[in-house]
Amino acid sequence: MYQRLFLIIALLLATVACGGKNPSSASSAQSESDVVESTVVESTASQEVNVYSARKEALILPELERFTEQTGIKVNLLTGNADALISRIANEGELGSADILITTDIGRLVRAKQLGLTQAVSSDVLSRYIPANLRDPAEHWFALTMRARPIMYSVARVKPEQLNDIEGLTDEAWRGKICIRSSSNIYNQSLIAAMLIQQGEELTAEFAKGLVANFARPPKGGDKDQIKALAAGQCDIAIANTYYLAGMLSSGDEREIAAANEVGVFWPNQRNRGTHINVSGALVSKYAPHPEAAKALLEFMLDSESQAWYAKHNHEYPVREDVEQSEVLSSFGAFKAQQVDLEKVGELNGDALKLMDRAGWK
Repeated sequence: MYQRLFLIIALLLATVACGGKNPSSASSAQSESDVVESTVVESTASQEVNVYSARKEALILPELERFTEQTGIKVNLLTGNADALISRIANEGELGSADILITTDIGRLVRAKQLGLTQAVSSDVLSRYIPANLRDPAEHWFALTMRARPIMYSVARVKPEQLNDIEGLTDEAWRGKICIRSSSNIYNQSLIAAMLIQQGEELTAEFAKGLVANFARPPKGGDKDQIKALAAGQCDIAIANTYYLAGMLSSGDEREIAAANEVGVFWPNQRNRGTHINVSGALVSKYAPHPEAAKALLEFMLDSESQAWYAKHNHEYPVREDVEQSEVLSSFGAFKAQQVDLEKVGELNGDALKLMDRAGWK
């Protein structure tokens, strides 16, 4: 049984808190609603845990229900804009109700830590199942899933042998043929931040400038919009996260499936640093009123069933190596993922945005 209400006060708090501009929040207002919805997963138990989530409710509620069934711990779920939720936690301070924040992209996880909104969680379960490069060395944030951001290409107009490393997209051969989201998108900021770490500022700046010169159109829309533009012939190349394409292929929508079938996946940088990856993850709030219940939920989300559910329903890569990925993701082939300090990636998101601005990446 669920009780639903729209919290107008949450919207007001989020709006006030997000008045200032920061590197990773500029795109959020365009792509996500600041309205926060509250859902209570009912239980007869006295224990409870408060979850602030930037994931769509359909992607997390079934697992929270299973958690309540298995543990008896009631879950109070608040969903909304990631940056608004972080601002809300900051504004609430010691009086805050958030136990756990679940969000996408390493940039947001690190920003919450930098703002002093997190606490360390010592857990043998989390250490056992999450690879070291996918969790905070100080145990303040933990990846729940992994996502990859490869090159996507028109199977009708591009041959895979024409592609190599992502740096090759700056070649004149791709002039006017590339679709990608705005520089205000945090996924692109993390992509460039990772390049800053691995390639240095000079080479990364050259890449950004060369990529901008090859844009087919001014950046607009989300990752799925880039894929649709590619299928429609507006560009030959797109950069997007794999779960968007996988979601289209498994959507049941004939038009989306037809568009997705026009697109191939190419894994760049397989002979050197690997393809860019990012994460969705979670953290425990510094002033969590129920830290033990929060820890129990974090560990639950790393059990094999939860990991398999995410893999199947949202086509993200499990962080647990013993859990299989979805069939659709498997059809894209195996790939070498970059090994980069994700904490540093998050820290450099602001520098990445400045570099992109200088390159003319709107």
